[in-house]
Amino acid sequence: MYEKILVPLDGSELAEVSLCYAEELAGRLGSEVTLINVYEPAQAPYHRMHEFYMQKMVETTKCGAGRWCTAELDKEKIKIGTVILVGQPAEQIMDYADKEDIGLIVMATQGRSGIGRWALGSVADKVVRATNRPVALIRAKGARSDVREKGILNRVLVPLDGSKGSEAIIPYIEELASKLKTEVILLRIVAADFTIVGDWQMKELESFRASAKDYIESVVAKLKQKGINAKAEFIGGTENTAEVIIRRADELNVDAVAMSTHGRSGVGRWAFGSITERVLQAGTTPLLLVRTR
Repeated sequence: MYEKILVPLDGSELAEVSLCYAEELAGRLGSEVTLINVYEPAQAPYHRMHEFYMQKMVETTKCGAGRWCTAELDKEKIKIGTVILVGQPAEQIMDYADKEDIGLIVMATQGRSGIGRWALGSVADKVVRATNRPVALIRAKGARSDVREKGILNRVLVPLDGSKGSEAIIPYIEELASKLKTEVILLRIVAADFTIVGDWQMKELESFRASAKDYIESVVAKLKQKGINAKAEFIGGTENTAEVIIRRADELNVDAVAMSTHGRSGVGRWAFGSITERVLQAGTTPLLLVRTR
């Protein structure tokens, strides 16, 4: 699932905040990491500069990955490669990911400077909207400065809406949590989007909330059976769902929010895709996004 990781770089320090995530996955999971740089045809005269920069990033990433190697993984066997392509960045990144069967794209959501001077924010936006590959989006601005020392995924918040679509993220979290000893917090939100006008509606809502609470606790139980440190959070009320996710991510000081990009369920029939969009735009925590097939 995480055998091959792709990290787009544009020559900026902001884009390079994604490297520490690739380093730890390479060092602890044995993932093969490919650093990709894409420049447009007008930048062809500076090809050697691109090569020099990417080689420097390989050395940096390999050194960082070596710090996370366990006894089972020889640091000499860590694979960090590069590819330099010419064309439109987003299209080239997605085409390469499909051709090489990449398991995870790790990229920063902002960055504009360096050799190619392409806006990584807009590229990340295009990639996450169009690719079928899992994407880890790292906030370039406000990124934690202690990631390399403390690790990338000690605690993860996973919102679920009760649908099979939202559960598409679970296998990806299971693999990470089992190998990285990540604490997984499953969040179930039931927000009433209608006004209670009678006892029967109140009873219906209470019944649904009870069912939703049982659901999230059952998912936690399944994870615990696999040896994963998991717990449930259940929140009911009238708050905006995306705002609840963002607030709880901050309050719990999680290292990432992991969620699927589609799924419809619940009293309000809210679209999980739109919730993801709001969390992406307004949140500050790194996101692991998996598209529902």
